[in-house]
Amino acid sequence: MLVYNKTKEDFSNDVLTNNIHNIVSKHILERTGKKVASNELRSFQNSLQYMDRVLYDNEIPKDCGISIEYHLPQTSKRVDFIVSGTSDGKENVIIIELKQWQEAEATLKDGIVKTRFQHGITETSHPSYQAWSYAALLQSFNATVDEEHINLYPCAYLHNYEPDSNITSDFYSYYIEKAPIFLQPDAIKLREFIKRFIKEGDHSNIMFRIDNGKIKPTKSLADSLKNMIKGNQEFVMIDDQKVVYETALDLGIKSNEKHKNVLIVEGGPGTGKSVVAINLLVELNRRGKMSQYVTKTSAPRDVYFEKLSGTKKKVELKNLFVGSGTFINAPKNAINTLIVDEAHRLTERTGFLKRGHNQIIEIIETALSSVFFIDENQRVSVDDYGESYLIEKFAEERNIGITKLKLESQFRCNGSDGYLAWLDNVLQIRDTANFDLKSLDYEYDFRVFDDPLALQQEIFKKNKVNNKARLVAGYCWPWDSKKNPDVFDFKEEEFGFNMKWNMTDYGGKWVIEEESVTEIGCIHTAQGLELDYIGVIIGEDLIVRNGEVLVQPAKRDKGDRTVFGWKSGIKKDPEYWKSLLKEIIKNTYRTLMTRGMKGCYIYCKDQETRDYFKEQSS
Repeated sequence: MLVYNKTKEDFSNDVLTNNIHNIVSKHILERTGKKVASNELRSFQNSLQYMDRVLYDNEIPKDCGISIEYHLPQTSKRVDFIVSGTSDGKENVIIIELKQWQEAEATLKDGIVKTRFQHGITETSHPSYQAWSYAALLQSFNATVDEEHINLYPCAYLHNYEPDSNITSDFYSYYIEKAPIFLQPDAIKLREFIKRFIKEGDHSNIMFRIDNGKIKPTKSLADSLKNMIKGNQEFVMIDDQKVVYETALDLGIKSNEKHKNVLIVEGGPGTGKSVVAINLLVELNRRGKMSQYVTKTSAPRDVYFEKLSGTKKKVELKNLFVGSGTFINAPKNAINTLIVDEAHRLTERTGFLKRGHNQIIEIIETALSSVFFIDENQRVSVDDYGESYLIEKFAEERNIGITKLKLESQFRCNGSDGYLAWLDNVLQIRDTANFDLKSLDYEYDFRVFDDPLALQQEIFKKNKVNNKARLVAGYCWPWDSKKNPDVFDFKEEEFGFNMKWNMTDYGGKWVIEEESVTEIGCIHTAQGLELDYIGVIIGEDLIVRNGEVLVQPAKRDKGDRTVFGWKSGIKKDPEYWKSLLKEIIKNTYRTLMTRGMKGCYIYCKDQETRDYFKEQSS
């Protein structure tokens, strides 16, 4: 998304007004609906004046293009500064990462430095890594860049940074070669760098064409898994993803029986938790550090297992991807690293028989290093037990080191953290600033259907493209087909079609099997996985009355274990159970409605609820 796009001459005139920071922030507000924080305003005010000085050269054409805060497709990240133009008939784009840093400290983690932010010293991506990763993402996601042979040249400009051996350490040479770094005395060097690639102006609207160009199909984690296991890099990790990955890798390598570690990584839908987890699994095992990927639900493991069939023996795969109840009788410190994805779904004890003592304790006692990827807003069952404070408590009791990090870089829903914030607001999970979905310039396809048959047909249509669209529903309809495969769970008289719940025929592989679109998924087979388009049937367990989102656990089917025991629970402790049920049911639909990378279509059985979503999305 283009926020600010003008010629060099117009940009220079905007700087001359001494109001460039407000001009850019106004553009951001108009394009995204977001107000710019005061510290970011100061950053614009300072850094953009430095760039104006760099560009003050007659050999840099006054009609070259200047783009500020370009929103990368499929992410929530923005490129600070872009110069576009041509040289010898070739279209070129220079990506410039601007930093106001004055100091940094080298680390032993690939592409990671320490520097001072408002809240103190913290680890972050090296500016050259950051600029290079943004260019790599643009190359990966945008078909126009590739098909029209537009050249991308990333670099970083730290205009307040006096040269030292930290930021330019040989340790970072791989990324500095890909994206040169320019420091305080290097303004002329940066100018010469720009002049190498921008000799004529931008007469073909390069950035406009990129911004309006075709977006390449997004690689899914499941589809890329084979190459990742072979050691090929399939995903470029950006910013906080890179920090989390390198931190987890470092802890996995240095942990031992006397110095064990726990890393808790909090992140919402689409922040790359599973991508980081799988990359970490591959790299640790490649280095001889026995590691396993752990989930409570079988669906992600089933999908990964199927995608990897033929690359390794089944026994090897089963040792890589395991369930959270695997460690009941495991010896202490038997495994180097356990990587727990969807850790919020851990239970205190295992299975219907309530085996074992405590899944969190069993995991941290079995591993030298444990990594918990968690999103407490995806807690969807009364048995879900994985909470950050409990993991910290059990680690502290065992004198295990604790590190906490957050993932915020958004890759789900076309990079639209605006959609996710809107959804939280609409479901009344938390108040956010995004009240009007349509006013935000996010290319996310959200629709409310009055006819469930029309919803089904649209999902079938989308699925014909690449087998990445599915229907899901809240568990408000009985699973009759489990006992009698000749009957349907979703019946024509109510929906206009006959369909079954998915678990019998396809199980956890429902999201990838070609024919499984004919069956409807549930929270257990959808959570932790991604599609292009998701169709959600909202039952009467979630309704809206006079603008208030209410829950009705009695409308869940009696076979639903996620709210098991709610009747007796409400009698014993009504305040706690009412709050818990509201959280569980809202989180269920939040999770289902964020499985789609490109679009979410919903049908609500209740008319007033349907009208509410229409009003909120119009």
